[in-house]
Amino acid sequence: MTTKYNGILEWVKQQIEEEKLKTGDKLPSIRLLAEQFQCSKNTVVKALLELEKQHIVYAKPKSGYYVVDNYQISIHHELVIDFLSAGPDREILPYEDFQHCINQAIDHYKEQLFTYSDQQGLISLRKELTKYLQYLQVFTTPDRLIITSGSQQALHILSVMSFPNGKKKILIEQPTYFGMIDSLQLNQITTLGIELTMEGIDFERLENLFRTNDIKFFYIIPRCHNPLGHQYTNEEKKKIVALAEKYDVYIVEDDYLAELDTASKADPLFAYEPNGRVIYVKSFSKVFLPGLRIATVVMPEKMVPAFIHYKFSADFNTSPLSQGALEIYLKNGMFQYHLESVKKLYIKKMSTLVEACSLYLPNYVQFTKPKSGFYLTIFLPSHIDVDKLIYLLQEKHIYVDNASRMYLAGNKQKAIRLSISQVNENKIHLGIEKLATFIIDMCEKKKYNPLSFKSYH
Repeated sequence: MTTKYNGILEWVKQQIEEEKLKTGDKLPSIRLLAEQFQCSKNTVVKALLELEKQHIVYAKPKSGYYVVDNYQISIHHELVIDFLSAGPDREILPYEDFQHCINQAIDHYKEQLFTYSDQQGLISLRKELTKYLQYLQVFTTPDRLIITSGSQQALHILSVMSFPNGKKKILIEQPTYFGMIDSLQLNQITTLGIELTMEGIDFERLENLFRTNDIKFFYIIPRCHNPLGHQYTNEEKKKIVALAEKYDVYIVEDDYLAELDTASKADPLFAYEPNGRVIYVKSFSKVFLPGLRIATVVMPEKMVPAFIHYKFSADFNTSPLSQGALEIYLKNGMFQYHLESVKKLYIKKMSTLVEACSLYLPNYVQFTKPKSGFYLTIFLPSHIDVDKLIYLLQEKHIYVDNASRMYLAGNKQKAIRLSISQVNENKIHLGIEKLATFIIDMCEKKKYNPLSFKSYH
């Protein structure tokens, strides 16, 4: 049965690829396919259901199966080497498991899910998240948690709301998550930067910035940094918290990929000051379902009412359906099971990417070497036109991100960010080999002297 089943799948795909079956065309009937492949009708139905699940065909009641109009896009996708996309790997997204949780949430909560709910978030989800956060060494209570529509909403609110220290400026790492930079710039908030490399930050510089500036909070991505992939040590985290305490600066800790940390004894900054100095932000987009738009923020008790007020003015409350489904997904253990496969996949992909960069990139091109996470950054020689390089790569169906947008104006570097989250693992070496070829070719055309390139560590 397996051979016949796979034969039907491959035959339909080949017919579409060769344009013998086109968008909207009707497939042969179940009876004809059973005769063609000399199998039972049941085998044909199972194959068609699988094709429907893959969005290659769709069923019309009492009519038959037809070709979906986007299958050619999926064929074209086979040619793409995608180092640009930053969402989770589509191959491991838990669609069916979460669909069960949504159905259970609808049955279980009914009235709560389809009316206005608690502005702070469903209390049942906050209780479940409190248990889950303990796994990440974040020990708190449900009354300090607020559910937001993704971490971007949380960062936006934190950027514009008043803090108890009465200060106005915000300090960020350089480079950092571009969504935070966009929010700060759109809200015209005075922003300072501190350089971050794979060796960390300059603590004398950090203390000087804390001491001499009106800094409301320091926004920091402590592990699996975006875009570098940097990880702070526990000792460094303790020093940062101590300095923040000394100079009355809050810390906004964006721990979006905490689950991918390979250091089993690594703690969040929150673990070193859980009583109000550190505000902890945890998203579920990167390791789970981006479209769910769920994150949680652990706030100091005295700041909870103000945060809720700002959030209410933006969207009343975060989708109760998403909240209820996530609660069930956490409670029944599905999320922990999902994380096991996720962590193994991304660690393996990152190892392959670092290996490929070491093998193919010329020795005058520096790159970061993360152990896990989604991102790796390549720093380019100063004369290279980054936009032109990206364009040339796109012509070969290789996609990367221009990392200059991850710096404040005046601090920009010529760099590209590579994400491993959606790239096919088997294409990583090929993609980096082609990238290296373009860099070398552009350097040769400019008669580039590699000795003039400033090293980045």
